[in-house]
Amino acid sequence: MSHNDFGQPVGAALPDWQPARRPDRIPLLGRRVRLEPLAAERHADALHAAFMMPGEGLHDGPAARWTYSGGMPFADAEQYRAWLKARSESNDPLFYAIVTVADERALGLASYLNIVPEHGSIEVGHIHFTPALRRTPAATEAMLLLMRHAFALGYRRYEWKCDAFNAASRRAAERLGFRFEGVFRQHRVENGHSRDTAWFSLLDGEWPSVETRLERWLAPENFDGEGRQISSLSTQTCR
Repeated sequence: MSHNDFGQPVGAALPDWQPARRPDRIPLLGRRVRLEPLAAERHADALHAAFMMPGEGLHDGPAARWTYSGGMPFADAEQYRAWLKARSESNDPLFYAIVTVADERALGLASYLNIVPEHGSIEVGHIHFTPALRRTPAATEAMLLLMRHAFALGYRRYEWKCDAFNAASRRAAERLGFRFEGVFRQHRVENGHSRDTAWFSLLDGEWPSVETRLERWLAPENFDGEGRQISSLSTQTCR
């Protein structure tokens, strides 16, 4: 804590602070996945097919997967293509398709949003993993790539927000190393329902140890010949 000239407590001084850079439309390359700037003509068909895959019961059908994102925004492939095209033309949110390296299939979406370079704050959101991507090392690597790129651009605060009832999203945030900050009550009206929003963050000073932990878990030697993890992410510690 610092004090100003009036003896009042203020936040830590940042004499060398420079605004962060805006993310460009460039691919982010990983071992298992590649994040490509979203393009409807390249990604729409594969994503729509993957999103429409049946799930594991009532709570995992195509429409149910959009419950905490305002509801399924399309009814068929044509509407999906139009929806995706609009997303691809946006700069904030800035959307990426998550493409698997092994078979060159687009299997997920994610974006940067609420991009505020002058304050060094950026959020990750609009995350939609298809059944083929969920709970895989590729999904974790996609999140790592977005984190790494944001901090390399000079951001000091990386945010994750979700519906407070979305238990899976809250678990994912904590698993990845985000810290829970609280709940904004009656934050939004979404699809005719009141939404409380849970806020999480990861700061630049916390990032190096989080990056080490994620890299250690994703290392090839942590998986056996059938792709099963040897040590869980929860057991990874940072030196």
